[in-house]
Amino acid sequence: MQHTIETFYKAFNNLDAETMVSCYHDDITFEDPAFGVLQKNRAKNMWRMLCASQKGKDFKIEFSNIEANEQTGKAHWEAYYTFSKTGRKVHNKIDAEFEFKDGKIIRHIDTFNLHKWSQQAMGFKGFLLGGTGFFKKKLQLQTNKLLDKFESNVN
Repeated sequence: MQHTIETFYKAFNNLDAETMVSCYHDDITFEDPAFGVLQKNRAKNMWRMLCASQKGKDFKIEFSNIEANEQTGKAHWEAYYTFSKTGRKVHNKIDAEFEFKDGKIIRHIDTFNLHKWSQQAMGFKGFLLGGTGFFKKKLQLQTNKLLDKFESNVN
């Protein structure tokens, strides 16, 4: 399963969403602070949207500390990119946990410090609001609205 995690992140660094989603089980559940909980095709489409949005830009990731057995796994990864709404550089540090079924990822949880991310992405406004539940809820509404729009253009 370590190879599956490596394949997933190598594909992400290359913005190859189809290889990424091929690592996911059809019943995938994904969760992170920015999107909340996404399931099945919606989780897969999030990666498709993120990869499409970064093509031709200064996006890169680095991954490390991959550990896995047949049931569970974990990894650390760091993303470097420019936040499109503000033009600010972001270096996000993420810890991932995985569960596997039938040789694929069935549960994927990304954890990162949303307050630190918001400060980098949004500056002073992120510093003031990024640590609040209000900010997290509003961000999840916005990201899911973007995903709705992406999915309506794909389907």
